Amino acid sequence: MSTTAAYAAHAAKAPLAPLTIQRRDPRAHDVVIDIAYCGVCHSDIHQARDEWGGGIFPMVPGHEIVGHVIALGSAATKFKIGDAVGVGCFVDSCRQCAQCHAGEEQYCDTGMTATYNARDADGAPTYGGYSTRIVVDENYVLSIPAGIALDRAAPLLCAGITTYSPMRHYGVKAGDCVAVVGLGGLGHMAVKFGVALGAKVTVLSTSESKRGDALALGAHAFAATGDAQTFKRLAGSFDFIIDSVSAPHDYNAYLSLLKVDGCMILLGVPETPSPVAAGALIMRRRKLVGSLIGGIAQTQDMLDFCAEHAIAADIEVIRMDQINDAYERMLRGDVRYRFVIDTASLRA
Repeated sequence: MSTTAAYAAHAAKAPLAPLTIQRRDPRAHDVVIDIAYCGVCHSDIHQARDEWGGGIFPMVPGHEIVGHVIALGSAATKFKIGDAVGVGCFVDSCRQCAQCHAGEEQYCDTGMTATYNARDADGAPTYGGYSTRIVVDENYVLSIPAGIALDRAAPLLCAGITTYSPMRHYGVKAGDCVAVVGLGGLGHMAVKFGVALGAKVTVLSTSESKRGDALALGAHAFAATGDAQTFKRLAGSFDFIIDSVSAPHDYNAYLSLLKVDGCMILLGVPETPSPVAAGALIMRRRKLVGSLIGGIAQTQDMLDFCAEHAIAADIEVIRMDQINDAYERMLRGDVRYRFVIDTASLRA
């Protein structure tokens, strides 16, 4: 075991504070990673405040992890010392079910082992990237391509793959009309991927103030959904809608914006269920679907795609001791578009 500096929620809704944790000694196929940066996901807030229930405390959040390999298990062969690597939302799965064999470990029949707030095969709690070091099986580690700055690569491990995976799975292609609902951590990545895939991208936001940001990110158009005329004007306009919003909103209104056979993809998780009228789907053969992150192979494909197309997250780097303020700012929507922790601040 090795001693590792970290920041943790010591109890539900308690401010995050320093904690010393223990990382396991590397097993045969393990990779020991010196963490350089860790992105801050909105789900970190939900988990640290136990808003989804089942929290394991003390809890070290963080599942957008990048750093360098500093040690290898005796049988590890996929990486070498000094490699730039990443760890996303999960660090293990059953490896036996159909989904795991298909490279879709996020849908593991027995449940993927989350990077934090879970228990590993030995029953020990998992601790995330708000720390200086992590030990992960090589089969759940990603290679960060040269050309992507490490700090801007971190959010790709969650915000990036969460948007990339459904766009690939459902076949977004050149010439498609794609609407992105919400321009936050997920939404800004959806805009970048959509543009890179050759789609015509429109950002839909409740805030007119996001117009300039949307166009600067490469969106071809912007529409404010606070204007009731927007839904009438854009009715039947889109092949795909990427819905990244976690606040309650009317799915039926957005479904009306789809063409015949259009597809609306839900990525956000509102706290309360939203009713869907059968007619909103039936009358134009529309689809309402959901998607959860991506498997290891597809996440690597996404990282390689980002390197090829010069895509990275837009971020604000913070010190570890700024995390509680960052949480409050995220709740106010005061970040463009992802906070990333410089874990060197934990070593100071």
